[in-house]
Amino acid sequence: MKELIDKARVLIEALPYIRKFRGRTIVVKVGGNAMDDVSMRAKFAEDLILLRWVGLNVIVVHGGGPQIKELLSRLGLPSIMAHGMRVTDEPTMEAVEMVLGGRVNKELVRLINQKGGRAVGLTGKDGGLALAQKIEKLGPDGIDPGLVGEVIQVDATVLERLAGEFIPVIAPIAVDAEGRTLNVNADPFAARLAVALHAEKLVLLTDVEGVKDREGALIPSLTMARARELIAAGVIVGGMIPKVEYALESLASGVRKVHIVDGRVEHALLLEVFTDGGVGTELIQ
Repeated sequence: MKELIDKARVLIEALPYIRKFRGRTIVVKVGGNAMDDVSMRAKFAEDLILLRWVGLNVIVVHGGGPQIKELLSRLGLPSIMAHGMRVTDEPTMEAVEMVLGGRVNKELVRLINQKGGRAVGLTGKDGGLALAQKIEKLGPDGIDPGLVGEVIQVDATVLERLAGEFIPVIAPIAVDAEGRTLNVNADPFAARLAVALHAEKLVLLTDVEGVKDREGALIPSLTMARARELIAAGVIVGGMIPKVEYALESLASGVRKVHIVDGRVEHALLLEVFTDGGVGTELIQ
């Protein structure tokens, strides 16, 4: 009986959030590590469906790093990373497009549809969604990353047409002004979409708990000013720095809240959006 009562309490706790966010847009970025686990893929699909059913407009952007690395290995192609970006020549770009636009994207779409949702798979190339420009150099050593880009313009028309009916599942691939296909990091891709869609929330599902302090304890909430202080003080380090910087850019451009959440936690997305305490780090203005 206590277990049943606890479930009812969770539902009651969620009610004000459901009321508040109904009709709002939430952009969710999920990393390739979460997509590599069968059970976590299924639970993530269920979370997305529930968000849609209670009235949120859900947009999904997914990565696929481990899957790309696996395919490159099978093809006998090198997997080269520089400053957090995959160095992408033409053969690598073909593999990236096969994995992101094909295998990973269609598997998530299939799962959502199988479990009772309605999903549509897209890339940034579809409907003129994302225009990118090539990144010429990475880091102080000036590495040319090849066919790697950053989004400079978003035309959200196709997503606005799908809103309220379908869950768009988007692979972070875009084209430049010359029509070249470019590989785009999923975090900034999702951040640019969130800004263009005036999203209520941007949720970055990753493979760490969230932002931590010097002692390794999770920081539940951060203001923009405090986040900048922690970066300057060397508390926020490594791969968390670009995630926080993308979050800050999104907040400065109108996104209401950004959440960095451990996607390995079962139903982490629902817990972060619909409970008082959440399970990750929220960044606010």
